[in-house]
Amino acid sequence: MNLPLDATIEKNAALPRLSKRSVLDLAPLELDCMNTLWPIGEGTVREIRDGLAPRRARAYTTIMTIMDRLARKGVVERSKKGRAYIYRPRLSAEEARAQALGQVIEGFFGGSKEALLAHLANGAGARRAASAAAGASHAGDVEAGETFARERLDSTPV
Repeated sequence: MNLPLDATIEKNAALPRLSKRSVLDLAPLELDCMNTLWPIGEGTVREIRDGLAPRRARAYTTIMTIMDRLARKGVVERSKKGRAYIYRPRLSAEEARAQALGQVIEGFFGGSKEALLAHLANGAGARRAASAAAGASHAGDVEAGETFARERLDSTPV
């Protein structure tokens, strides 16, 4: 769903903010846990660990520590059900992406979406030149990526 920039800013003004920390401050395993939790909506440590196992097997206690850390950071909320905690993300994956992208734009591009687009376009131009030199053309892929980036930026608050 692509909202106009003003509507996106208004919508995101009501988003829970993560204290001074941000999604960009998450350690790789914390982000992996969040990427496992987002699609299921809520889960126990065991469910999160089982979801991670195919690509990043970890001990139950390791995931328990990570989820406790995420709860203390305010990234997830938890409630006790029987002997286990049920963890729920405080931000959706889309909200977290929008917040992280907004921080990248603010921190690296002085708040300018146009500067980010120019940076991406320059990178795309370099990739096109490298592809042409190699005798391959991925211009369609690059253009699709640029279109996707523009659409995402248009819906990202700053």
